Amino acid sequence: MKKTVFKGVATAIVTPMTEKGVDYESFERLIEWQIEEGINAIVVAGTTGEGSTLSDQEHKDVLKFAVDKVGGRIPVIAGTGSNDISYAISLTKYACEVGADAMLVVTPYYNKATQNGLIQSFTAIADASTKPIILYNVPSRTGCNILPETCAVLAKHPNIVGIKEASGNISQIAKVASLVDDDFAIYSGNDDQIVPIMSLGGVGVISVLSNVAPKDTVKICDSFFSGDVKESKRLQLQYLDLIDALFCEVNPIPVKAAVSAMGFGENCLRLPLTPMEEAHAENMYRLMRENGIEI
Repeated sequence: MKKTVFKGVATAIVTPMTEKGVDYESFERLIEWQIEEGINAIVVAGTTGEGSTLSDQEHKDVLKFAVDKVGGRIPVIAGTGSNDISYAISLTKYACEVGADAMLVVTPYYNKATQNGLIQSFTAIADASTKPIILYNVPSRTGCNILPETCAVLAKHPNIVGIKEASGNISQIAKVASLVDDDFAIYSGNDDQIVPIMSLGGVGVISVLSNVAPKDTVKICDSFFSGDVKESKRLQLQYLDLIDALFCEVNPIPVKAAVSAMGFGENCLRLPLTPMEEAHAENMYRLMRENGIEI
């Protein structure tokens, strides 16, 4: 029986930055606030954490900093995927050494892979890890899709314990659920599909929304798990407009602006990402206020 890394909400946490580098003071305050608000786990240096533009040393430093500051209070999941599998293995080994609780490993991007290539790549990373691996399927960003049958093969590996499904394809996710054992965790990778995926047996979400609304995002999941599906659905639908605003430009451009407006560091991104367009930002800020988020 595989152990579930977390149930509920893991925040795909942003990495506050300045022009000089990572803003660790703001990062620590954001981590502490997330824990205070009841979040179930955090994902560090993933897509939302701009792991793809962190230097190798920054990536390692951010992971270790988060592990040390969390201090075992909630699971810390390290983003360690890459299109260079040898680098992904090296980063995974490092994350294991510094105490990360699990890894989130994205499909190879740009060079992509066949389904057989995916099986071999994820197997090599999982073999090298002493901690659980959560697969990350986001074909809109990587050009590479983990098919349900491939997921079913990978789910047999003792270290591969779940998948973050951000394909947006509910039919595909249903097929995954039909092929894997009950101890294989399926997480929504899209904030607008939390309830639909939980209805198929999903156990939570790896969330962008929870950067700004952690308490209510947790409530979406907790209400569903306690049998109050009506309240879970109500909150899911309440936040749809804000979720749309958080993804009106490529992630993490909007959410970086949002957490900055909340006082967690500068609205600083690294190229090729650029600051949010003013009209989009004003609409997002309006929706944040309407949902009781102080900015």
